[in-house]
Amino acid sequence: MSAQPIPERVTAAADGEVVVFLIGMRINSWRAVRHWLPALRAMPRMLKELARDKDSGLLGHQLLAGGPRDRTVIQYWESREKLLAYAADANKEHRPAWAAFNRRARGSEGKVGIWHETYVVPAGSYESIYSGMPAQGLGKAFGVEPVARRGERAAQRFASAGGEARA
Repeated sequence: MSAQPIPERVTAAADGEVVVFLIGMRINSWRAVRHWLPALRAMPRMLKELARDKDSGLLGHQLLAGGPRDRTVIQYWESREKLLAYAADANKEHRPAWAAFNRRARGSEGKVGIWHETYVVPAGSYESIYSGMPAQGLGKAFGVEPVARRGERAAQRFASAGGEARA
């Protein structure tokens, strides 16, 4: 069941620093199922584990399909420290999945690719608006509030979040 659109204009109710983690994979050879299927299955297990642990630091995520070969997950984290702690914890899903991927990758000759990028976005360096949409991105991770509380224009929303007014 899909989420219902929010008819009015809203903005993310985020305050302070935001950590955005992008992670993705690309299937380079459909025939190499033993290389890409375990990687494809690992992410949902990690996301379920993180969702069950309210102290994990994961605030929300969004799945993107960039075509039949590409999958991307945008994640919003409470802090860089919590993201790194999860990645390093040998008792959580990530470490064993990463070790298994590396073992398979040694002989895979690039049959599956993975990537990630992490951004620590200071307070006042982001703004958002959603109109006629279900909660997305930051709004889904932090909740939403009426645009008027932070400003009708992007420059006002930046300024209300502690940043300099920008067009």
